[in-house]
Amino acid sequence: MMNKKYLIPVGIIVLAIVIIALITANPPTSKRGKPMAVAAMTVETQVLNPQDYQVQVGSFGVVKPRTQSSLVTQASGQILSISPNFREGGFFEKGEVLVQLDDRDYQAEVKIAEAGLLLARQQLLEEQARTNQALADWQRLSNGREPTSLVLREPQLAAARAAMLSNQAKLDKANLALERTKIVAPFSGRILEKHVDIGRVVTTNGQLAIIYATDYVEIRLPINNSDLSLVELPEQGKSEVATVTFESDLIGIQNWKGQLIRTEGAIDSSSQQLYVVAQIDEPFNYQSNQPIPLKIGQYLTANIAGKKLDQVLVIPTKAIYQGTYVYVVNDGKLLRKEVTTLWQNSQDAVIKTGLNRGDELVITTLGLVSSGTPVTILAKTKPGDSPAKATTNQEPLR
Repeated sequence: MMNKKYLIPVGIIVLAIVIIALITANPPTSKRGKPMAVAAMTVETQVLNPQDYQVQVGSFGVVKPRTQSSLVTQASGQILSISPNFREGGFFEKGEVLVQLDDRDYQAEVKIAEAGLLLARQQLLEEQARTNQALADWQRLSNGREPTSLVLREPQLAAARAAMLSNQAKLDKANLALERTKIVAPFSGRILEKHVDIGRVVTTNGQLAIIYATDYVEIRLPINNSDLSLVELPEQGKSEVATVTFESDLIGIQNWKGQLIRTEGAIDSSSQQLYVVAQIDEPFNYQSNQPIPLKIGQYLTANIAGKKLDQVLVIPTKAIYQGTYVYVVNDGKLLRKEVTTLWQNSQDAVIKTGLNRGDELVITTLGLVSSGTPVTILAKTKPGDSPAKATTNQEPLR
């Protein structure tokens, strides 16, 4: 009979063998599900069609007067009166008397010159009478001989005529000096700086004020070298004039219309850019839609109407990534395409190569994605469509 102390281990071994056999005969089954479907990315697209496009070249500049000069005196004396418009910011008309100097000394000079002229004229008349008498006496006593110039007193007559002309010139000069005691506006304009006032004694060539013309102002505008071919430059012999829209946010948003009038004759040495000059006519006239008129020195942004491009592909600039590629939808998946641009600004880009008519451009801003990513189209638009005209499609592309 087996010893009881060996019986228990043998039972344990038999039990272990039975359990192993059962597990081997009935292995556990996997309950894995099917792979989850990858969610399609939702995007908005734009169907590309060629269109005519008006290029708007951006620029900037500072308002400058077309003519600015110093108002100086050509006479000396005390200022007796000034025009009510002779103040900083005041407007004046051409021919208006802005400053009146004390002219009593000049009036006296005119009277002296008039007296000298009367005396010279009397002396000329007397000399002409002597000349006529000398000719009559010679004809009576000369027995037909020709008289000399000395006999006819021609030198004395010429001297009398010269004296009269000299005195006439002195009178003209005195009248001119008297006229210059009235400082007259040389053009219609505005006072920029005023330097004198009533009671001030000024000398010849003394500066009274700085003035500028108000018929139009000029703005010097730089053009990027890449945009030169897209602008009708106002060169000699060209009749077409490019229009310019100016904008300022000095007090709210204000706008002005202008035009290009000339191209500068040389490339700017510091920026290596070509500058054009635009003008705004009657910039200081009051307009109900403008809080304030233009100011000299005011900074303006400008949009120059460039050439009209025929049948080109135009896309939003935001759809271009790193300036080199875009995404289109092809068979329900994203496709990356390299592009080059003919021209672009912050809103629009004119495509030169890389896209074709009918391409479905993705205009939704995307993150880091790769070609082949499945997408769902949220809205499909055409160039120029408003959001209300966009066609929606929530079904994935097949």
